[in-house]
Amino acid sequence: MGIRKIGIAHAKEKLRRTISPKNGSISTGVNDIPKGHCAVYVGEEHRRFVVPISFLNHPLFQELLHWAEEEFGYNHPMGGLTIPCTEDYFLSLTALLNSS
Repeated sequence: MGIRKIGIAHAKEKLRRTISPKNGSISTGVNDIPKGHCAVYVGEEHRRFVVPISFLNHPLFQELLHWAEEEFGYNHPMGGLTIPCTEDYFLSLTALLNSS
């Protein structure tokens, strides 16, 4: 259990650094997304995360994309890609993808 928490904490910190250049705050501008990354919205509060495009090819992340397609089709309420899962699940998944 401790290993999982360390992985989640590491993923949160890494995502926090890529979310915005200012104190981990979430910015709404398109220009703050680094090249080779894309923004996704996750959880009930539709929190914005910036992830590497390479995640899109991973089978586990593709499962999330299939969930999003089933839930929203191609009409995403936030204007960007909305992933219908909890933030904890998303952070666990990104921690796993970052470690591989």
